[in-house]
Amino acid sequence: MSLTLGANIEANGKITPDIRKRLAIATSKLKSMMNIWKSQSTPLKMRILKSCIFPVATYGCETWTLTKKDVEKLDAFEIKCYRTILQIRISWTARRTNQKILQKLGMKERQLLKNIKQLKLKYFGHFVRHNNLEKLCLEGAVEGRRGRGRPRRRWTQDISDWLGFSVREASILAHDSDGFRSAVWEATSYKDPP
Repeated sequence: MSLTLGANIEANGKITPDIRKRLAIATSKLKSMMNIWKSQSTPLKMRILKSCIFPVATYGCETWTLTKKDVEKLDAFEIKCYRTILQIRISWTARRTNQKILQKLGMKERQLLKNIKQLKLKYFGHFVRHNNLEKLCLEGAVEGRRGRGRPRRRWTQDISDWLGFSVREASILAHDSDGFRSAVWEATSYKDPP
């Protein structure tokens, strides 16, 4: 494992330990602010959460390749934050669903993953527009044979899944800043379930 610019990268390229580390740091920050969560109004607590806790949890998220388990960890962390600021105790007699917690905060959807998507898509658009090392790494191919087993999820798979079209099409669209910005907005905006 190596520490590169504050990010833990495993020898096998997995980023899950870094996500765990970021969430642990953010959780300790959340607990250290308990006196604020007990005394302030909910709108102020939400602003503090979004400006002080979520950035700690998402530091370096532009480089993450999110697996299903990572998304579940991020969602669980976000709900834990909301339960903490609302002072909801976990009890087997008085259950509160995650949807009820979001309704109590006046939210239609969770924000943390949406913010990660926006940051990652903006980062993709930024480096695709310029000729730099990141673009060369994205477009380049690695020599040699791939190991056995199912291939790991790639960073670019998040981009194509979220935007709804291929990385090549996204790269072409990224050169039109306004068009790419609207595609990012469309990919991360809330859509009412049918």
